[in-house]
Amino acid sequence: MKKRTSLALVLIFSLFIPVAAQTQKPAPTPAQTQTGQQGQADEDEVVRITTNLVQVDAVITDKKGKLVTDLRPEEMEIYEDGRPQKITNFSYVSTESATEQPVAAKPAAPVDKNAPPVPPVRLRPEEVRRTIALVVDDLGLSFESTHFVREALKKFVDQQVQPGDLVAIIRTGGGMGALQQFTSDKRQLYAAIERVKWRFQGRGGVSAFAPLEAKAESPTDGTSLAGNDDEKGNVNGTDIDQFREEIFSVGTLGALNYVVRGMRELPGRKSILLLSDGIQIFNRDDPSRSSRVLEALRRLTDLANRASVVIYAMDARGLQTLGLTAADSTSGYSAQELETKMQERRDDFFESQNGLNYLAQQTGGFFVRNTNDLGTGIKRVLDDQKGYYLIGYRPDESTFDKVTGRRKFHKFSIKLKRPGLNVRTRSGFYGISNEEAVPQRHTREEQLLGALTSPFASGGVHLRLTPLFGNDPKEGSFVRSLLHINARDLTFTDEPDDWHKAVMDVFAVTFGDNGMVVDHVDRIQTVRVRGETYKRALDTGFVFMFTVPIKKPGAYQLRTALRDTTSEHVGSASQFIEVPDLKKNRLTLSGIIVNGVDPSTKRKVTDKDTESGTLTASAQSNGAEEEIADADPHAGPAMRTFRHGMRLQYNYLIYNAQLDKATGGPQVQTQMRLFRDGKEIFAGRVQPLPPGNQPDLKRLMAGGAVQLGTDMTPGEYILQIIVTDSLVKDKYRTATQWIDFEIVK
Repeated sequence: MKKRTSLALVLIFSLFIPVAAQTQKPAPTPAQTQTGQQGQADEDEVVRITTNLVQVDAVITDKKGKLVTDLRPEEMEIYEDGRPQKITNFSYVSTESATEQPVAAKPAAPVDKNAPPVPPVRLRPEEVRRTIALVVDDLGLSFESTHFVREALKKFVDQQVQPGDLVAIIRTGGGMGALQQFTSDKRQLYAAIERVKWRFQGRGGVSAFAPLEAKAESPTDGTSLAGNDDEKGNVNGTDIDQFREEIFSVGTLGALNYVVRGMRELPGRKSILLLSDGIQIFNRDDPSRSSRVLEALRRLTDLANRASVVIYAMDARGLQTLGLTAADSTSGYSAQELETKMQERRDDFFESQNGLNYLAQQTGGFFVRNTNDLGTGIKRVLDDQKGYYLIGYRPDESTFDKVTGRRKFHKFSIKLKRPGLNVRTRSGFYGISNEEAVPQRHTREEQLLGALTSPFASGGVHLRLTPLFGNDPKEGSFVRSLLHINARDLTFTDEPDDWHKAVMDVFAVTFGDNGMVVDHVDRIQTVRVRGETYKRALDTGFVFMFTVPIKKPGAYQLRTALRDTTSEHVGSASQFIEVPDLKKNRLTLSGIIVNGVDPSTKRKVTDKDTESGTLTASAQSNGAEEEIADADPHAGPAMRTFRHGMRLQYNYLIYNAQLDKATGGPQVQTQMRLFRDGKEIFAGRVQPLPPGNQPDLKRLMAGGAVQLGTDMTPGEYILQIIVTDSLVKDKYRTATQWIDFEIVK
């Protein structure tokens, strides 16, 4: 029976405020150095194709592969379809930070593998330096290559991801949800790596090559095992294998197409690294069968060029022996037949490499081949992103000729007058301007799906999504999500009696770690408010709360899209969350709920206030008059925006703490830490969990509070909870959880 997601619209104006800091563009453009320019290059769009300007990027290196940064416009010539063009825009763009300095190597300090991890830093837009998608072609990886790819990705995340990097690890064989959000959170990257597995139904075998099988002996009655040509094709599966190879190759290119479409929303120059066992574009036996793959590749090339995405490729098979191996059986083959088989193997290998090389060359990247050190290959790609030239010219009218209805593919080429240099740039473009090429989303479904499938948040309606993991003894594990909506981004229509109405489409999807949909919400929601409630709504916003039951532990993505039906403005938000397996009886923490109170608002309260629901939980039902501080309307669990001097209260549950055999109770210690920009700024005392009336010893209630000092700089902070079980001796004795919050003036 299909699960139903519980969804409620919560108008908690006293607890939530609108998002004011989210933005759609994730990064400013890199610093630009003008070198003899003849016009100002447009950095917001690296590749720009309009009827009055064609602008492309190019990487120029010397014989040693080192970037050349001092070229002048007069040392370069650019051609379109073999015709020279006058350069009108010329600049060099560096993506390296001006403050970066080489750091001398130091002996590595001993690492405590059981130490609590440092929470990830959420990058601000101006801090993003590089954006790279590592696309694992699990549709084409062999079982052997999959292991080496997984190890190289782990090394990349451990050693090569730098501050300012936005990274996504994507599988070509995953569902729509496999398009991970670009992140600097290593937890999310590790979770994506764990899903990189060999697909036996893909085009990759157990090893890089199918082993040669022993040749069957001919029957003694003189008949042929092969039969006629049609039967031979059916027995050997030649046609089926070729068709299967073709379909999976197109599938790989289709997945790349999807990734590029998501990346085109970012400014600047982006990169994709495809790790694959090869793509065969040209079929030597039947050239007509290459048309499907070649056409898909041509369209991908044009899309990547317009999106300013450079595609690199790496042969995950490494350095291969193309002769006989121990896995091959030579029984029944003559020397000539063996040579023919080995030549076919070599031809297939080089043709599959040519496909990857062609893809990289067409988009300005390069192909990494014949190396067993995949980690070093990834580093070469990252080093190539340190800088590039922007070159522009004014196209002829014939470039965008619409008379025939067929758009021609125009080829680029660049020639350098300075000897000894190499240039890499894009192959060309179709004669279609960017304005025509960008799809227009008109219908409700197109707008919501476009926002939902994009790996980046859109800010037509500002949203903030907060997922919280929990577990109920009867219902099991669940993820409860709070979606805050900025009411000022919605269009309210006036109605009689001072009522105001807003109508919105809400679409929320939870994806499992296999990329498949776990649950979803799709509905039209109407909000009607009036009077002072309407004014408070505009000031504080409101919240959707929806709960998704989780039957299987693992990594999940929550994606939401909301569309104002009147203005058709669309907003989106997404979050990553890991759901642990409580059946393993390991120490685990729930999500953290935070609230803020302002001590300056202390007042006398009675049971009457309690009945009206204005008290905090700790002050309810004490039957006496008491002095408390009101919860601040701007510091609830969905928005978490605090001011100096406020008291930040936090609560959570501790699952699976072990019980002392002598006392029957837990021996748990807790600690709170605060982080700013990845650095610890405060660490609370390690203290035992206070004894109390715990109704369920498998679900211990815990919490605390911290006073926010007046000297804390406004900005993003992270609160981390560390819980240690003294009765557990192995690596599972510690559990951590964290949540971000903001301090404003």
